[in-house]
Amino acid sequence: MTKIVHPAQRLLAEPDGFRVEFKEADSRADIVFDRPPFNIVSMLQRDQLRAVFEALDDDPKVRVIVVRAVGEHFSSGGDIKGFIEASPEHVSKLAWNIAAPARCSKPVIAENRGYCFGVGFELSLACDFRIATETTLYALPEQKLGQIPGSGGSARLQKMVGIGRTKDIVMRSRRITGEQAYNWGIATELVADAELESATDSLVRELLAFSPLAQRTAKKLLNDTEDAPLSIAIELEGHSYSRLRSSNDFREGVEAFHEKRKAVFNGS
Repeated sequence: MTKIVHPAQRLLAEPDGFRVEFKEADSRADIVFDRPPFNIVSMLQRDQLRAVFEALDDDPKVRVIVVRAVGEHFSSGGDIKGFIEASPEHVSKLAWNIAAPARCSKPVIAENRGYCFGVGFELSLACDFRIATETTLYALPEQKLGQIPGSGGSARLQKMVGIGRTKDIVMRSRRITGEQAYNWGIATELVADAELESATDSLVRELLAFSPLAQRTAKKLLNDTEDAPLSIAIELEGHSYSRLRSSNDFREGVEAFHEKRKAVFNGS
């Protein structure tokens, strides 16, 4: 009898250019790009990354997800040859795959050093936090190929820094440093290169101290109201606040505050 293998199992049977490390004691999962020296992202890898984010989002043991890379560079971008070989239908899904960190209900941290180009930049922009160093260079270089960013890069960047700065980066294929990215609000933290891992560890510990329910609610609310009129955003914020008032975590937080002790949240 032939064993039937689900497509999802085949998709993740052999991760292409990355691995997943799970630290149960830290409630942390790391997606590690491992195709040095430049960690080029293949077309298959994009599909696999989406599936991995979805799987980690469903795992109650995972509280925080970190995306990092082996070597001196986060990623120099995508496999150029793969774009020519891929079908139009497959290419149309690029942005959906790379938006997986944003759809994920849990906090996602991008650990960026060295080159962070093309899809490497776009994936980082879809994360909640980007930690950069003095070695980091961000760029969307698609104009050099006669193309434009195709995985949400220009759209997300414009939301963050405005149309003028986005045109400057996209239309000139301009590289910007980690320091400039931090000053513009693209990177959420700037540290010395030798301190990148410890800065990530510190942020993970900080996020784990909060209520996972409140974290998920905050992320979804902020994502859902990014384009909403102020009145609608305030209305949705009020509804979310009201729902959290009946949670065990909120009760625990209030009691811990009055008892002058550290709150212990369970996500309910």
